[in-house]
Amino acid sequence: MTDWVNQVFCEDALEGIARIPDASIDLILTDPPYNLGKDYGNASDQQSVEAYLAWTEQWIAAVLPKLKANGSLYIFLTWRFAPEIFVMLKKRMTMMNEIIWDRRVPSMGGSVRSFSSVHDTIGFFVNRKDYYFDLDAVRIPYDAETKKARSRSIFVGAKWLEVGYNPKDVWSVSRLHREHPERADHPTQKPLEIIERMVKASCPPGGVVLDPFMGSGTTAIAAKRLGRQFTGFELNPAYCEIIQARLAAPEVPLAAKKRKAAAKGAIAITSEGNP
Repeated sequence: MTDWVNQVFCEDALEGIARIPDASIDLILTDPPYNLGKDYGNASDQQSVEAYLAWTEQWIAAVLPKLKANGSLYIFLTWRFAPEIFVMLKKRMTMMNEIIWDRRVPSMGGSVRSFSSVHDTIGFFVNRKDYYFDLDAVRIPYDAETKKARSRSIFVGAKWLEVGYNPKDVWSVSRLHREHPERADHPTQKPLEIIERMVKASCPPGGVVLDPFMGSGTTAIAAKRLGRQFTGFELNPAYCEIIQARLAAPEVPLAAKKRKAAAKGAIAITSEGNP
């Protein structure tokens, strides 16, 4: 039975996760509520610290059995709770990276009693040593100037120079501003560029990505664009409608989106929470 594949279920993940077979998921990619008091049409982001951490441990315990032995997990978090949640996951998995997403926040405003927060934290975890990871799929090409500077004979034929370099653990990708072509009616939508990098690196072609908190559906969109399958859950019916509309809409090439966004020169807004 694969009636759960390429489906986003409009229900609480803790109630519906049982329909996903154990050891059937290649990649868990999730952006749960950060507990910062945002309005997602419910109280999921407005819990006490104790209740939030207990709920987090509950859903982690529920979804991890669904992951294949060579599978991986990426989780978006705020610095406020990343330490506690990383410890939860370290008890069950091996941590490979703490990735910092630099949201390119403009140098304006912010707190006057602390340093301005301009990043999200992303944890990359795996089940075992032979986890799936396709580095070549996400390498960043060197520019012509760099290649020219490495023209000495010792660099001739070097694979790394031709295929590009390994992305670092600080990813500088702008938030989605109000006028961005990717933008949906969701307060904390994540850029496709980030989600697609994770999917390409950590889910084989044809594999299945699980997102327990779909938000605006960016994980599903990325999987569809990249020839992977998806499954997941979203509690808010309004967001479920957004997801279905995005999945049904004609695809706009990401490069064209970037050109259009650059032409408008719009100002970015804060993005923390579900993708």
